Amino acid sequence: MQLFLLVALTMTAFAANSILNRIGVADFGMDPMDFAAIRVVAGAVMLWLLILTRNAPRPAIWVPKRWAGAVMLAIYMVGFSWAYISLGAGLGALILFGVLQVVVFGWAVIEGQTVPVMRWIGAGIALIGLCVLLWPGGQATVPFAGAMSMAAAGVGWAAYTLLGRAESDALGATAGNFLLCVPLTGLAMVVAGGGHLSVMGVLTAVVAGAVTSGLGYALWYRVLPSLPTTVAGIAQLSVPVIAVAAGAVLLAEPLTLRLLSAGALVLGGIALSLLVRR
Repeated sequence: MQLFLLVALTMTAFAANSILNRIGVADFGMDPMDFAAIRVVAGAVMLWLLILTRNAPRPAIWVPKRWAGAVMLAIYMVGFSWAYISLGAGLGALILFGVLQVVVFGWAVIEGQTVPVMRWIGAGIALIGLCVLLWPGGQATVPFAGAMSMAAAGVGWAAYTLLGRAESDALGATAGNFLLCVPLTGLAMVVAGGGHLSVMGVLTAVVAGAVTSGLGYALWYRVLPSLPTTVAGIAQLSVPVIAVAAGAVLLAEPLTLRLLSAGALVLGGIALSLLVRR
């Protein structure tokens, strides 16, 4: 039960990231790349303040696995931000989490892990629910550049998740990843060119970085060693459902029968994937 609650809290933090990003960019006019860079800096500051207050050795920074984590985190952050310049929120999330499932399940097969049949079925049902939830209606087109950017973000986040399975110091690893990610996202911001900065937009990015990203990602690294690889992937399919529910409650977004049915499919598929025959 404790593991379930920690995973649920982590997924809620991930969904809050989506809500805050939407508010900062759409409502307060922040440039997506500026939002990402500020988010990473705020996360690094928060995490290193916690590192400095704890009674434990400082984490190693200049090691290959820290650079690997930082590069994958930067690919996710930059790809995510670039994609939403041209992609709708729903289609972007569908590409992101679809690619995530392909990479995570594919890696589990490459490693020779035994994936129960019910987990495959549950993942399939959850993905169908995700398509119902997020697929755009009408004659929506898929911008190639935006789709490729979001696919790269999905690969980056999947790799970041896989790297976290072997981390014994979740806080130290996340702090190191964020610190090394700062110059990478900063460079991307400079290349993209500065955009509009607003006080509320910057505050939103700081909250997203310090709380829902920094602390949320550290918690994710904390629970990952206790989760099978494929379960870690499937659990993240709940993030769009939580984000839609939060949007209905906090942003007064409409909650339709389609959204309710899709949410039931996603959550039902996740529950089914956890049923492993003895």
